[in-house]
Amino acid sequence: IAEVAARLPAQSCCPSCSLSAVRSTIPPVALPPHTPRMLRDLLFKLKITRCFGKPFGHRGELGQAKRIVVKLGSAVVTRGDECGLALGRLASIVEQVAVLQNQGREMMIVTSGAVAFGKQRLRHEILLSQSVRQALHSGQNTLKDMSVPVLEARACAAAGQSGLMALYEAMFSQYSTCTAQILVTNLDFHDEQKRRNLNSTLQELLRMNIVPIINTNDAVVPPPEPNSDLQGVISIKDNDSLAARLAVEMRADLLIALSDVEGLYDSPPGTDDAKLIDTFYPGDQQSITFGTKSRVGIGGMEAKVKAALWALQGGTSVVIANGTNPKVTGHVITDIVDGKKVGTFFSEVKPAGPTVEQQAEMARNGGRSLAGLLSEQRGEIIYLLADLLTERKDEILAANKKDMDLAISTGCLSQALLKRLSLSPAKLNSLTIGLRQISVASQGSVGRVVRHTRVASGLELEQITMPIGVLLVIFESRPDCLLQVSALAIASGNGLLLKGGKEAVNTNTILHQLTQEALSVHGVRDAVQLVSTCEGVQDLCRLDKMIDLIIPRGSSQLVRDIQRATQGIPVLGHSEGICHIYVDAQASIDKVVKIVRDSKCDYPAACNAMETLLVHKDLLRSPLFDQIVDMLRVEGVKVHAGPRFASYLTFSPSEAKSLCTEYSDLQCCIEVVDGLQGAVEHIHKFGSSHTDVIVTEDKETAEQFLQQVDSACVFWNASSRFADGYRFGLGAEVGISTARIHARGPVGLEGLLTTKWVLRGNGHSVRDFSEQGGMEYLHEIIPIQQPLPEQRSTN
Repeated sequence: IAEVAARLPAQSCCPSCSLSAVRSTIPPVALPPHTPRMLRDLLFKLKITRCFGKPFGHRGELGQAKRIVVKLGSAVVTRGDECGLALGRLASIVEQVAVLQNQGREMMIVTSGAVAFGKQRLRHEILLSQSVRQALHSGQNTLKDMSVPVLEARACAAAGQSGLMALYEAMFSQYSTCTAQILVTNLDFHDEQKRRNLNSTLQELLRMNIVPIINTNDAVVPPPEPNSDLQGVISIKDNDSLAARLAVEMRADLLIALSDVEGLYDSPPGTDDAKLIDTFYPGDQQSITFGTKSRVGIGGMEAKVKAALWALQGGTSVVIANGTNPKVTGHVITDIVDGKKVGTFFSEVKPAGPTVEQQAEMARNGGRSLAGLLSEQRGEIIYLLADLLTERKDEILAANKKDMDLAISTGCLSQALLKRLSLSPAKLNSLTIGLRQISVASQGSVGRVVRHTRVASGLELEQITMPIGVLLVIFESRPDCLLQVSALAIASGNGLLLKGGKEAVNTNTILHQLTQEALSVHGVRDAVQLVSTCEGVQDLCRLDKMIDLIIPRGSSQLVRDIQRATQGIPVLGHSEGICHIYVDAQASIDKVVKIVRDSKCDYPAACNAMETLLVHKDLLRSPLFDQIVDMLRVEGVKVHAGPRFASYLTFSPSEAKSLCTEYSDLQCCIEVVDGLQGAVEHIHKFGSSHTDVIVTEDKETAEQFLQQVDSACVFWNASSRFADGYRFGLGAEVGISTARIHARGPVGLEGLLTTKWVLRGNGHSVRDFSEQGGMEYLHEIIPIQQPLPEQRSTN
């Protein structure tokens, strides 16, 4: 075990603790071959060893939690009618606890539910008893209406405790997990000897890999005494305070308190302006207003916050979350341990900068101010940003060199990603030209009238362009994307959140600083925000009330992950770039070789690079085909044969595993087709609707291809690499979309705009146009006067 543990990378939860110290204490013992569970548990413990007494500062650290207390509130455990348990909900919670327990963590449950379970049993017994007596008394089978008396809570707890525990045992047994029941009262914590005994019992149960299930002994517990907390010790008034006290006594790393609300709000949930607090810090109590208690139980959110802060002060991290929402109940506990943004996290470490929610709000307000500027002012900001790129070129390249050196030394990036990460004077010069193009194109973009209709006399309707709102752009290993997207967002008046990869942190930081410097000229610095906190992509995708459009720029896997993670936010982009070139029987040899070389070899990692070469069957044994193959071999391109191409050859290249592969490297697939229709059918079946090309001298064939292929970009006798916003004259692009609605193909300035309808009247009402009214609809289209070309220049 010591030998294996020594190979683990050193980790620590804070500067004062390190695994190296833990490893030095492990005696050199031989590894027993029959104890794989022991090895797994020990390695897990080594990975997450931390010093107790200092709670986690950030959600991302919760995965290190070794000992976890899960508190189940009454509203979580009981049904809506309060007479019986929510079995489905309870089963999913048990499954999550068992999964974490089997990972090697030490799990404890503080549960409610005995009163509800007992109430169900006693009601049944009382109704049965009444029906029997009534039948004996009347001698008939017809029964009168029967009422159930009010049941005393202690009696219900006494009747329900055994059934509740039996249910837990049955559920946990499905996961080969053993449980034990412990009933406590407030006196057990006040008596030093009882407290030691309780601690010892729990420690021994955890050592034996048993899940303790703890509850207050409600059959004998006295009514809670108000304001009885003394000398920093919380009294046991409810299961919230019990869970907090237990977590601190047992030195737990994490307390998860599940209730029937999403977490802590700044005002009572349900009110119009209530906002969920993602992270709560000690001292913030004054900024929130507590509402009423839950439908069951004796606690409330105020009691939960008090218990959470007490536990936090004692060294245990706390998360309050919803355990009743059917959409998240099945993974709420594991999501919290995975560090996802669920519920309210209590932390003593305040972030140095604004939270991502605050940044989104700043981007929203800054974007509205940006949209309110004159188009000349927005163009001036972009032009200044282009100038700053030239003036501060050395700073930018120095920051980029730091990122490149780190990436090369760690070996964490492929050659394709390293090329994307790298900036050069030539690339900066190209960016500068693109920004100036956007500056010119931005004139008159926002507020432009696209349709003008005279609905009736004195009633005129206009459809005008306006920003989408707040954009979230997530990009990998391509700092130049930050500038392009920022310029397009400024030109279109959109607020912008940028989330770049950590591999480009130095370059992204300096480029964002320059962007904000340019924005400051007109007082809209906050319109573009760089997210530098540790929020994961999935957390950002949940901000559906703050973000209007997500644009991923990166690998196909990143795009797919974002499309799966987003909740109600549109995603603009493409998951794959499977681009085809079809070489027709009437193709020119020179054009084919030139176009195929450029499409595959110019930048193999680009989404518009050729991935599949379709060849007309008549060209297979022709000089043209030989020249194509020779060129690919010289360029170092590895060829994969499609199934039909492989059938023509005695010794073929390696057969393609799939015809839907985006290689993003010096590799491609070659397949044979019968002709134009075969090529079109292949593209529709295996393509990604990105960019597809035909090479032919036959104009009629080419026009049929251009018309029939249903892709965002379709070219004739041109490289697929032209599918780019800069090359299209858009100045830059935020990405290439293969979607069927909104923008398609390279998305530039126009793709970041939507429209709104503006109606100007003079006391008009719909009744004026009824049979009794005297007005008629005209619906007259009024020609739109476009601004003169000289008015569109920023110089």
